[in-house]
Amino acid sequence: MAAVLVLFLAASSAPSPLYVIYQQQWQFTTWVLTVVFALYVFGLLASLLVVGALSDHLGRRPVLAAAIALEVVALVLFLAAENVLVLSAARVLQGIATGAATTALSATLVDLEPSPVRGRAGVVTSVAPLTGLALGALGSGVLVEFGPAPTRLVYALLLGGMVLAAVVVARIPETSPRRPGAVASLRPRVAMPAHLRADIVRVVPAMIAAWALAGMYLSLGPSVAAELLGLHNHLVGGVVVTLLAGTGALTVAVLRSRPASSLLAPSSAMLGLGTLISLAGTAEGLAWLSAAGTIVAGLGFGASVLATFGTFARIARPHERSAVFALANIINYLGNSVPAVLGGIAVTALGLRTATVIYALAIAVITFSAFVLRLNQLRANRRAVMAPCT
Repeated sequence: MAAVLVLFLAASSAPSPLYVIYQQQWQFTTWVLTVVFALYVFGLLASLLVVGALSDHLGRRPVLAAAIALEVVALVLFLAAENVLVLSAARVLQGIATGAATTALSATLVDLEPSPVRGRAGVVTSVAPLTGLALGALGSGVLVEFGPAPTRLVYALLLGGMVLAAVVVARIPETSPRRPGAVASLRPRVAMPAHLRADIVRVVPAMIAAWALAGMYLSLGPSVAAELLGLHNHLVGGVVVTLLAGTGALTVAVLRSRPASSLLAPSSAMLGLGTLISLAGTAEGLAWLSAAGTIVAGLGFGASVLATFGTFARIARPHERSAVFALANIINYLGNSVPAVLGGIAVTALGLRTATVIYALAIAVITFSAFVLRLNQLRANRRAVMAPCT
């Protein structure tokens, strides 16, 4: 199930190194590029809102089978794409499929977790998406630079992977029994169980900051590398994303035994610091400094994702796991898409350099605000504990 989750996220990041090629071939502006990126996220959000809780009622396997089928259709459209319209349709369908799959897969991983080893599912649901983003972007970059048919081969390979995923899903046991309310669960709504509100609200700023940064790298990262740093090798477009997401995945693996609550403040600080270092490298045209900043930001990104998904995995009850993970993904992807679209508009109006500076500074402000809020919360908790003693 973790491998299937990696595959879905790899498919979602595979187009990133190709955006520059599409832009050159079809002659569209940067804001159109970021809209194409965001269409995936909007499809994903719509899926989360409508079918995010469906596997709690129909079971995990039917929802996963439908998601894989829809992803196959999206990949076929990618293979046939000759213009922005078809590319956009493929991204929307891919977003819908990924939204349905990620919540069902996350819930399945928690269902399958051995009872004596609690916490492993939170680690897997944290590291698998980041690993998928890194592998998808890097693999796509390698194939674009060194393989034949740069806008076709990666999608053909992913299509084969989805066939294998369908076989895997057909063979797993069902982990969630059917229960009434499937139709009612399709009513779009964003809510959180009252007993989880305090735990969820405290991690929201870190979630928004982390995924806004990821949105910047996935949509504008290859363009920044090519135009501002002079790195025109298509493999670099994949490396840019891999440095962030791959470092994040390794960070999750290393810190997996740390309590989620202890990671919120340091992750925000690392995100902000890394963003500023990377911005300094871009402003001075120093690729090595920008790469170093990306690695530092990746450390914060991974720690933040581990802290947030670890929190959600710990607090969700069995019958609400799919819905709770849907809420987590809605928060993440709103932070991922809206800033990216605004960034694309800013690039068209102000130029890539100015827009990049504004985008990065905004992320730094959010991350340091999350850091301060977390420190204030820790002080308040400390005072509350000490009050009875005094």
